[in-house]
Amino acid sequence: MAVEVTRTFDILEKYLQEFPRKDALGGKNGGDWYVYSTAEYVQKSTQLALGLMALGLKKGDKVATVTTNRPEWNFADMGLAMAGYVHVPIYPTISEEEYSYILEHAEIRVLIVGDRKLHEKLSPIASRLPEISLVFSFEEVDGVRSFDEILQLGESRQEELGAQLEQIKAGIEPDEVATIIYTSGTTGIPKGVMLTHRNLVTNFIAHSHMHNLGPDHRVISFLPLCHVYERSVNYHFQYKGMGVYYVGNLGQIVSAIKEIQPHMFNSVPRLLERVYDGFVSKGNELSGLKRVIYFWALSLTRHFEYNKKYNLFLKVRIKLADKLIYSKWRSALGDNIIYIVSGGAALQPRIARVFGMAGMLNLEGYGLTETSPVIAVNNPNSKAMKIGTVGEVLPGVELKFGEDGEILVKGPSVMKGYYNSPELTAEVIDEDGWFHTGDIGVLEDGKYLKITDRKKEMFKLSGGKYIAPQMIENKLKASFFIEQVMVIGSGEKFASALISPNFVYLHDWCSQRRIHFQNNEDLINKKEVLSLLHKEVEEINKTLGEFEEIKRFRLVSDEWTPQSGELSPTLKLKRNYVAEKYKSVIEEIYSVSKTQHGGKFKLPKINLNFDINEFVKRLKL
Repeated sequence: MAVEVTRTFDILEKYLQEFPRKDALGGKNGGDWYVYSTAEYVQKSTQLALGLMALGLKKGDKVATVTTNRPEWNFADMGLAMAGYVHVPIYPTISEEEYSYILEHAEIRVLIVGDRKLHEKLSPIASRLPEISLVFSFEEVDGVRSFDEILQLGESRQEELGAQLEQIKAGIEPDEVATIIYTSGTTGIPKGVMLTHRNLVTNFIAHSHMHNLGPDHRVISFLPLCHVYERSVNYHFQYKGMGVYYVGNLGQIVSAIKEIQPHMFNSVPRLLERVYDGFVSKGNELSGLKRVIYFWALSLTRHFEYNKKYNLFLKVRIKLADKLIYSKWRSALGDNIIYIVSGGAALQPRIARVFGMAGMLNLEGYGLTETSPVIAVNNPNSKAMKIGTVGEVLPGVELKFGEDGEILVKGPSVMKGYYNSPELTAEVIDEDGWFHTGDIGVLEDGKYLKITDRKKEMFKLSGGKYIAPQMIENKLKASFFIEQVMVIGSGEKFASALISPNFVYLHDWCSQRRIHFQNNEDLINKKEVLSLLHKEVEEINKTLGEFEEIKRFRLVSDEWTPQSGELSPTLKLKRNYVAEKYKSVIEEIYSVSKTQHGGKFKLPKINLNFDINEFVKRLKL
């Protein structure tokens, strides 16, 4: 008889009873993999719960984890849930100010950090907050209490506290808060999203039905588990009995893929774009007939559509291309990939076509922390898939559009509210229970959701035309030479852009042409580089409406990252931060000859033929 899952920790019983396996969870210690069986997973999660009970925690207390991905995170997550504690997972890459705010606002009692560096960063903050009574570390750190100490304490007190834990577990209702997840705060202070067991469970069960993979399959997990996207699909993997291998060091992703040979993983578009760039780089390393065949196969991918029936002539060509080229792409990603789930931002259609033609289907989806998170996703099981959209609305989720096109949703996965912020909750959940996403969208073919922009990010030119910056930015980032970009122009006559180049490719391009530069500041002022980027922008302008065209742009010498502040931990653009940082640059753009509407660069024509040397070195496809 199937185990019913209504609380997150019910997954453990289902996993143990229906899908017992030796490698339920896996992790890497140095160069070696280690695994936990399903039974060990259940045992250690129970010990964690008992250990915290023995330390005096009460139901409803908040426990924070700050760590990179590791199997042991699950022991904490499940142990906290079954004992009625509230799990507050926090990104390991945010600022000290954000840590201070979240730890205090969430009223954290116990803090569990990942390693020595995180302890050194967080220990001074924790010492200033009287609510935090205990600090532990997942890894062994001199002078710091170990996570294993909690497990050992729980094991020693099992006979004494076991019955009490079972009583607590039996009394936990699906509508109780399981976790508080703080949004990354692209516009202001983080907000604590309260998600109940019902929120999380109804959502991950619904999206677990989108494919038929199960106990015979493996996955790797490298996106942060503290983010609801990876966490929800992590539950979904376990619910279906799959083996989950965790990668905490992003530099180990490629080796992990080759060693574990997963059948599925979650990603963000930027990583898939880098993999695509790597495919193109490999082609450019070839010469003669091999190069011709390679790019012939790459060009065939433009024909890919989900559920498309190809004519016999095209089928033969695709089969040949698969044998010669696509099979090598699959091999670079472990040879077993069937599905790649993509979320967090829009995926370029050409990327979806390349992977899809090679037999690795992209399941692009959409959601928010406040919706636990999935609202819509492309679904191979129902064959409801369309490139350029985020698929069909998930079963159980109601969706409608506001008068301005804003996506509104209702259903069991919509959050309980923002922690200690009823006024902020009321701003996004109306009296009828509809959550206002802040995203603008449309339904294509009457059923496929397409996100067109963020409501708050759209702006109006002085002539009255509205600009949807994300759409333009995504097109610009399709260029090999543009890593990040922000479109600007609110209240101005025309749209402009700040561009952070892809310096890896730009350095190679300059090297091939013997263009010398001292540093990135010098590089972005070279006339050849400005001409190159001008050509790239002009190509994109051809695909835009006249009022949407980028009339002026400025290159910046900084690489935008979460660590430097321009991006959130989920790689979303912090527009207010960027606008303030480059305030003088923006003023200069709009102060020069405002009456000259075009303001385009007029630089000498030069030879722009480009050969990409190699993929980003660290990925080594």
